[in-house]
Amino acid sequence: MDSIQFGRRVHYWRTRRHLSRSEFAALMGKSLRWVEELEGGRRQADPNLSVVRLAALRLGITVDRLLGDPAVLCPGESEIDAVRAVLQRHDVVTGACGDDAEPVSVQVLRRSLVYARTGFQAGHFAQLGTHIPALLVDATRAAGQYRGEDQLEAFGLLSLTLELTEAAAIKWGDTELALVAGHRAVAAAERSEDVVVQASAARHLADAMTHHGQAAAAVAFATAAADRLHAELLQRGPDGLSVLGMLFLKAAMASAAAAEAEDRDPAAHARAAPDLLDEADEHAVRLGGDGDAMWTSFGPTNCALHRVAAHVQLSEGADAVAVAAGIPSPALQGMPRERRAHLLTDRAHGEVQAGLREKAVDTLLEAEALAAEEVVCRPRSKRLVEDLRLLGAGSAEGRLRALADRCGLPG
Repeated sequence: MDSIQFGRRVHYWRTRRHLSRSEFAALMGKSLRWVEELEGGRRQADPNLSVVRLAALRLGITVDRLLGDPAVLCPGESEIDAVRAVLQRHDVVTGACGDDAEPVSVQVLRRSLVYARTGFQAGHFAQLGTHIPALLVDATRAAGQYRGEDQLEAFGLLSLTLELTEAAAIKWGDTELALVAGHRAVAAAERSEDVVVQASAARHLADAMTHHGQAAAAVAFATAAADRLHAELLQRGPDGLSVLGMLFLKAAMASAAAAEAEDRDPAAHARAAPDLLDEADEHAVRLGGDGDAMWTSFGPTNCALHRVAAHVQLSEGADAVAVAAGIPSPALQGMPRERRAHLLTDRAHGEVQAGLREKAVDTLLEAEALAAEEVVCRPRSKRLVEDLRLLGAGSAEGRLRALADRCGLPG
């Protein structure tokens, strides 16, 4: 088992035992940072046997069980409900943290956010159900109790945490939860007085609106945010260019969705999507290459990934497959696992639309090998697997049945 799989198993059993990272660190005789790196798969290429034995002992399981087949651990209703419950708490809604608890420092808060964001980009969505609630409480308390520059930064970190909540909720298939988190992120971003954070929150809310069936409104919101913040963002270097470009990418995806969902002038929405993608491309050129400022993965490659997704949304499967095939492999390898797996699932959708169903099964298997949760846990991908079962996949039927079993689909 490699370090990433081992870290995920440790995280799974630690949360099953209701141990915080600090408590587990104390049991292991290590620092909190050590546990964060262990669970994130960043400590070593292969887990040291002494570490494996001690972790198993402290977690109350056998070594064989800790190292057992790393079945994909999808988020359950309990994890999603925990996030929803925190968002509904009075102190989190109002920011009125009346207790005497000392807020965590903005440095610690930022480090926890980076850890969770890194997990998301690696395609580990289930663990966010345990990370996000504590992050939301800590960030809300910090924003409510700090003053001056620390308070502004805390509001920015709160907004970014709410953005992560929105992104995770989309992966979990809970668009209502995503919409609530997206609206809160925009409100916190305004309190931060940081235009980069404001633009970042706006692109996440536009994404939530699109997935919640409000695509036309999402186009208007994203483009209004881009118009309002454009001049200031151009002065903020890679961060500003990246979030500005992402606003146009999300507006393009919303336009493509509106073309399929809106009865009023769908052709106009369809025509607008490539124009918005071209606008994003221009900002990617200004940026000068691929990057990951503000966890956007923005650059020419991510623009191409969104172009594939837009073609799929517009039921232009052959075009989607062609664009995907034209993305340079070295550039794609530089993308986070989540982005690469997302592209593969989009390509699989395009292949189904183009009648290439056997190929679509192999593409989904490739995505599963890269970031399993993107395929076997995400409702969107599971629906595609079910569609393939209904349509038939020729010589890939056996592989498809096995994939459907891993997705938990009824036989």
